[in-house]
Amino acid sequence: METTSRVGEQTPVVENGQQVLSARRTVDGYLAAPFPWYGLDEAFTGPRWLMQVGAAADGAVEHGSIGHGDEPSVRNEHLAASAGEPREKFAVVVTVAANPSRRSADGTGLLEATSVSSAAWLAGVGLLSFTWPGQMDHSLRDDWLDQQTETAWELADELSGPEWSTLSLPVDGVATPFHYRESEFGWVLAGSTSQGVHVGAYGRGMSAYGLGFAVVKDVAEYA
Repeated sequence: METTSRVGEQTPVVENGQQVLSARRTVDGYLAAPFPWYGLDEAFTGPRWLMQVGAAADGAVEHGSIGHGDEPSVRNEHLAASAGEPREKFAVVVTVAANPSRRSADGTGLLEATSVSSAAWLAGVGLLSFTWPGQMDHSLRDDWLDQQTETAWELADELSGPEWSTLSLPVDGVATPFHYRESEFGWVLAGSTSQGVHVGAYGRGMSAYGLGFAVVKDVAEYA
């Protein structure tokens, strides 16, 4: 799955007015989506926060992420452990519009169809973006990330392969099958909903087995 822009991406700000404006732009990207957003259900009572949305070349919002728990930072797990720092506990829910292959707005080509594999790939890459292996020099991280991104795509394209197991979790109160895998960096899962979207998720420090998902009633509350 490929998008050409990210709408509402948050940037560091120092003034209160700028911070409010940045938050406004972020939530506006979510509000522009023609599909419902998913997050963890009401059983999760911790912090929730908006991340960013992805848009197609014509500006249509196609996917986005909502975080839960500790806001993750890029960290080397080996250094964090040696420094005695606690591992962050978070889960990020990725919502992907379930779109068929369709013609672009300008009529010049076709936009790629989305599927459960799209959600699995976005979740896999999302987890990688907050991690790099123990004892790896920071200067090598980009090469490692490129390699692992390709691996994440290959894994997402083979959801019936041995790397994945099946996990049943509630979605809007209904038991729903998900494709699930674990790695040394965390876990990734992906499935579909009855609301016209696919859901992916990734996390670290929080078990996936006790999670449930539900439509976000008012995404503006997270701004």
